[in-house]
Amino acid sequence: MRSQWYCSPATGGKTAVIAARHPFEAELEAAKRYAWCACGYSKKQPFCDGTHKTVPSAPEPLRFKLEEAKKVWLCGCKQTKNPPYCDGTHKEDWIQQAAVYASPPVK
Repeated sequence: MRSQWYCSPATGGKTAVIAARHPFEAELEAAKRYAWCACGYSKKQPFCDGTHKTVPSAPEPLRFKLEEAKKVWLCGCKQTKNPPYCDGTHKEDWIQQAAVYASPPVK
């Protein structure tokens, strides 16, 4: 089964794949810069590893930092309306039934 591309509010309308059907729990540090993978292709989910640069029309990562250290749930399906955070969209039937990313298309 091949992964499918989806347009998402989280990606500014660019195509993304579903990296996971669940969120990622992360303990994040205060004032540290993070890059959340918005394309779904990173092998370091939920963070960016630069793979988006090899995929045509893949969205750029969302860069962010927190004012205080805390545990957060980062979106794994890449369809959240509140990036980079999980908003529960992964629970929808169409995501639970969708193919999960396997490998990026060749440029």
